[in-house]
Amino acid sequence: MIRTSVLNKSIINHAQLNIQKRPFVITTALTAIGSLLFSENNRLASQMERGELHNKLTKDNSPREDKPFFTRPEPNFPSHIPLYTYEKLLMFLGSSAGAFFHPERNEFIVALGESTAISPILRRLQTKMLSDPVGRELLRDQPRMTSTSLNLDHLRELPHNSIGNTYVRWLDREGVSPDTRVTVKYIDDPELAYIYQRYRECHDFYHAVTGLPIIIEGEISVKVFEFMNIGMPMSGLGALFAPLRLKKSQKERLYNIYYPWAIKSGLNSKPLINVYWEKILDQDVDEFREQMGIETPPDLRNLRKQYFEKLKKAKKIV
Repeated sequence: MIRTSVLNKSIINHAQLNIQKRPFVITTALTAIGSLLFSENNRLASQMERGELHNKLTKDNSPREDKPFFTRPEPNFPSHIPLYTYEKLLMFLGSSAGAFFHPERNEFIVALGESTAISPILRRLQTKMLSDPVGRELLRDQPRMTSTSLNLDHLRELPHNSIGNTYVRWLDREGVSPDTRVTVKYIDDPELAYIYQRYRECHDFYHAVTGLPIIIEGEISVKVFEFMNIGMPMSGLGALFAPLRLKKSQKERLYNIYYPWAIKSGLNSKPLINVYWEKILDQDVDEFREQMGIETPPDLRNLRKQYFEKLKKAKKIV
């Protein structure tokens, strides 16, 4: 009993000692923090009094520029938006998924195209253009394609089989306009950005001279044709992954008819990037195809129509 009471008394004394120490520790800590804050307030007040807080000066009394935590490089041309490498990578990943699941949304296609238009590919196209007199002229003039610059009303008055009239009839039939082509933003070099802009704006001419519509099979076929001729990575990615979501009948038409055509015609034809379309709008389209080495593929709309007619007949028989 004696030992137990002594032990209890010792525990009680130790607890009372800790209780007495806690206020001392807390008070000391609060005092230290308060003195630091008070000292910092005094320092800031002194800076304000001397006019140094918002008007920082260097040792030679010249204004000191504040450096923000995050800075973006200056744009290299009016529409340019500089991106860091990790931002381009994130844009590529996001636009790839978006383009696969929502190919009808243009913003994903645009972002994927620019994020995959890497400098080595564009430099190769630049060399190809600089080695050709028409390509050099394009780089010098840097024309843009719009409904105003092309004068669509004038194109409708050209001969039926001219390039210009073929192009504008294709636009009217598909319900599209050259004004929908977005300005390049994420390619850093101004001339390389123009080369990609030119490639983007000429896309509808490739549709027109081949006669392929803008339905999914036609788009994929033109992308394969472009990839074999020009070499843009996005076109190759489209050829690989876009058919994965198609029906069996669509895949069969692509793999059996349009892929062989696109590969052969794209490889055998002259570089499309060096065509100054604005200066040959009155030329006969058949002569142009012959000069360039472009074969006309089977009419896709007719093939689809024939397929659906056979499907209807088969259902009636059953």
